[in-house]
Amino acid sequence: MFKMGANIIDREKRIVSFKVFAHDKQAVSVVVKSGDKTTEFPMVEEMPYVYGTTIEGTIEGMGLDLLYKFKLDGDKEYPDPYANFQPFGVHGFSKLVDHETYQWRDAHWSGRAIEELVIMEIHVGTFSDAGTFDGVAEKLDYLLELGVNAIELMPVAQTPGRWNWGYDGVNLFSVNHNYGTPDDLKHLVDRCHQENLAVILDVVYNHFGPEGNYLPVYGPYFTSKHETPWGKAVNFDDLYNEHTRKMVLDNVRYWLEIYHFDGLRLDAVHAIKDDSPIHILQEISLVAKNSANKQNREKFVIAESDENNARLITPLDKGGLGMDAQWMDDFHHCIHTVLTGEREGYYMDYGHIKDFEKVYKNYLYTGAYSKYWGKARGTDGSHNPGKQFLVAIQNHDQVGNRARGDRLSTLVELPYLKTAAGLMFFSAYLPMIFMGEEYGEKNPFLFFTDYQDPSLQEAVSRGRKKEFAEFSWENVPDPQDPQTFYTSKLTPRSRWESQHQMLFNFYKDLISFRTSHPILKTLDKHKLKVEVDKNSQVVRITRWNQHAQLIGLFNLGTTDVAIKDFRSREIFNSLGASYGGSDEAQEGILRKGQMIILENKRPGI
Repeated sequence: MFKMGANIIDREKRIVSFKVFAHDKQAVSVVVKSGDKTTEFPMVEEMPYVYGTTIEGTIEGMGLDLLYKFKLDGDKEYPDPYANFQPFGVHGFSKLVDHETYQWRDAHWSGRAIEELVIMEIHVGTFSDAGTFDGVAEKLDYLLELGVNAIELMPVAQTPGRWNWGYDGVNLFSVNHNYGTPDDLKHLVDRCHQENLAVILDVVYNHFGPEGNYLPVYGPYFTSKHETPWGKAVNFDDLYNEHTRKMVLDNVRYWLEIYHFDGLRLDAVHAIKDDSPIHILQEISLVAKNSANKQNREKFVIAESDENNARLITPLDKGGLGMDAQWMDDFHHCIHTVLTGEREGYYMDYGHIKDFEKVYKNYLYTGAYSKYWGKARGTDGSHNPGKQFLVAIQNHDQVGNRARGDRLSTLVELPYLKTAAGLMFFSAYLPMIFMGEEYGEKNPFLFFTDYQDPSLQEAVSRGRKKEFAEFSWENVPDPQDPQTFYTSKLTPRSRWESQHQMLFNFYKDLISFRTSHPILKTLDKHKLKVEVDKNSQVVRITRWNQHAQLIGLFNLGTTDVAIKDFRSREIFNSLGASYGGSDEAQEGILRKGQMIILENKRPGI
């Protein structure tokens, strides 16, 4: 399969190939900069609308340290849609990258099975003081101490300005220069693998950012056939869609094979519109599986969707789209609304503690009418295994898409933070925490941008306030204000207070318990029972295997409750002294906000 963009053909002879899709153009050329020299090379139409040329480094003394742009119809110059690096931002020259120079040290790595994962979601720019890939790498010891075994990076493709969440990316293949170089990202992945940490990358194929998006000048990468929240849809099923599909599938291979990522998280796949006989998600699934076979490593694709559509995670041979897992918003919403009492916006469909009895085994909405959506929502996912559902009590969406970026630690008291975590880790689903959650970070995670276009600066500031009209949230921070970004940085451990360390101790022990206990680490939602007392707000979850059972008791109410299960052996208690409680808990009493885990042999054993 021919390679698009700039590719090194012969390193010793310094021969570089350039290819670009340019629809309905009269002339296409590549403008190359090497040092102080700039040279323009005409390109020929090698196949319909695909132009190419090959240059040798001996021409005018050029080496492999090249910057380049494509010139269309002898007019303006544009960055390469396949650029691997944009060192000067979304409007600048693209840089040739030699991927063969990095020496990988992860030959031993075979990946992690998806059911093993305990994930931390990370925004590179706010996770460390440095805000870089190296800054993340320097905190690996911290992650290992905590016990997570996978990290998920929010998108790292090039975005406008100095900071961004990453969902405004316009160069699918270009590592964000604000975070470091391509080799810096490889080093991070490499280091993680050496420490037995899997690395997942968040990618965006449903839209492109509004600034620096030059794809329309190259051809019909977008279509009016469908509408999305961002306007025209990415063209997966209209005329010349083969070029868009190739770009996306090439990008999947790129991250999984060139950068050794273990998995991809696909953003908002419900906004990917494709009426083709073979859906683009099915092709993505196939590419990922082929990559896994090629590298002899575990690889997986996790989709984000709010539609509760089980076809997403139904295998390809059964007519599904073949995703390995998907985010399940219902789980978050059920816990969040019961803990906080919030009922605004999309939370209006939740808030009943009895819903826990269903959401631990299935979507909550499996075809029922949704007041917020104004229609029936969801399908039945009861037959899908637990490992196909990723759940969280906090993530970038549910924190950052609040007007003030409120973390759960600012909405509920410490005992309930611990109980909420217990509810997640006691589930038979894939657990994911959001950076800072593990110690109760109080700094918000706000929506921040750094658009350079004045019209976009004004539009995003105005639009952010309009977005929250349905919520009673005031004083919406301006995404363009630099302080909005800086306020979202995590608190360095050196500035932690005692409560931070106590919650960290709790998460550390809970994660260790989750990953080591044979019942909890087996994601069998059919050997799980949830019972809820609406009056006391106590949730009782039982999980079992052939020989034993665990009973999790979670008091989400505001009063202490007498219970009868203390005749079982207690093996975990959120009121331990190292977690900010007291080991002198009164037997037979479940304190408000308390969780305990009991163990006993199965009846009859």
